[in-house]
Amino acid sequence: MEFTAEELWSRVLESVRSQIQKQTYRTWLADTSAQGLTDTELIVEVASQFHVEWIGDKYGRVLAESTEVILGRPVQLQFQSRSTSAPLPTLAPSPPEEPSLFSHQNLESREGESALNDRYLFSRFVVGNDNQLASAACKAVAANPSRMYNPLFLYGGVGLGKTHLMHAIGNEALAQNRLAKVSYVTTEQFTNDLIVAIQEGTTARFRARYRAKDILLVDDVQFLKGKERTQEEFFHTFNTLYDAKKQIVLTSDRAPKEIPGLEERLVSRFAWGLVTDIKPPDYETRLAILKKKSEDQGLDLDDQVRDFVARSCTSSIRELEGALIKLMAFSSISKMDITVELARAALRGTFGYGPGSAGGLLTPERIREVVALRWRVSEEALVSKRRSKNLTIPRQVAMYLIKTLLDYPLVSIGNVFGGRDHSTVIHSIRRVEETIEVDATFRRIVEALEEELGEH
Repeated sequence: MEFTAEELWSRVLESVRSQIQKQTYRTWLADTSAQGLTDTELIVEVASQFHVEWIGDKYGRVLAESTEVILGRPVQLQFQSRSTSAPLPTLAPSPPEEPSLFSHQNLESREGESALNDRYLFSRFVVGNDNQLASAACKAVAANPSRMYNPLFLYGGVGLGKTHLMHAIGNEALAQNRLAKVSYVTTEQFTNDLIVAIQEGTTARFRARYRAKDILLVDDVQFLKGKERTQEEFFHTFNTLYDAKKQIVLTSDRAPKEIPGLEERLVSRFAWGLVTDIKPPDYETRLAILKKKSEDQGLDLDDQVRDFVARSCTSSIRELEGALIKLMAFSSISKMDITVELARAALRGTFGYGPGSAGGLLTPERIREVVALRWRVSEEALVSKRRSKNLTIPRQVAMYLIKTLLDYPLVSIGNVFGGRDHSTVIHSIRRVEETIEVDATFRRIVEALEEELGEH
């Protein structure tokens, strides 16, 4: 349906009128009028420059969202002053804080719509061989949203810095343009917001909110699997933003094609831009991270301690951070300086030390050994090409545990089992994941193995 500027603005005002106080509406919006409508913007005339700034700041978002819902596409609201000399409005007494424009709280972060963590900056991210491409791509996206890589899809194991980079994009973009509409959301929060919207009959508002962003940052999209309605909504949100040349950044624990239960149309769209992985940090990067993190904490670590921790904690940045916290706590409680001996004592039983690893680092070979013992088969049989059921199940479990506990690349896991290709490894991991969800006995066996291997 086509609208004139006046018709569109009249409908927008009618839509928002019920969402704000009557006195507020009369003071700020009742005397506004639409002056023009193009493909990209709606020009609205207001009483004064003061009105321009106040309306834009306080009600710009809800007005833009309502406009998009009614018009069926996003447009930029452009407020202009009718007179630069108009008197300031007389405000009626009102409560200290304006009530929420939305009936449900899930749709808005109380600390700001972006929900960004301002500690996650590019300057605090340590770049190494394992994350160099991902870091460069994120900086390029932050500098020129939607012009370089759209969407940008980052994948890798837990604790490798995906979320840090995603927040850094948002923070850098806002530093360059404070008016940019940037929003960070987890897939879980997106799903929860949708559920609330369905329950309250506010799906139009839900769609308008997510589809009016300049940069949408969505974490952990692997949790879209099996959620048909959420995938449907996300598909249309993705299309709207992409067609409007808005930036989309996504993260997952695996590549799009490896996410089970994800609709093919989403898999295809996720791969339209740049898909890049983040691998576990190498030794040199781990040392650099330890140096940076310890300096941030005011912790003085000598080279020998850093070397020991870097060699002990190999899987993720989060693991390194956990090790530093443990060292500080251990040192404080024992009132001892941090030495290699203290570090060895502090980290024993975690990060690959303890009964499951026979006092050494947890390795794929150790996992393979423990699983073989549990099923009473030989390691040689697990590595062989035989496909009998008594070998297939423990082999799949071992692959799953190596991926879960060590976050080894798929190709490397395949090499541990006689050079099997990555598709076999993917199938094995998915099979274990599916069985865990439906078989309680099997799940307890896997959990017991994780505990034995030192999972914490």
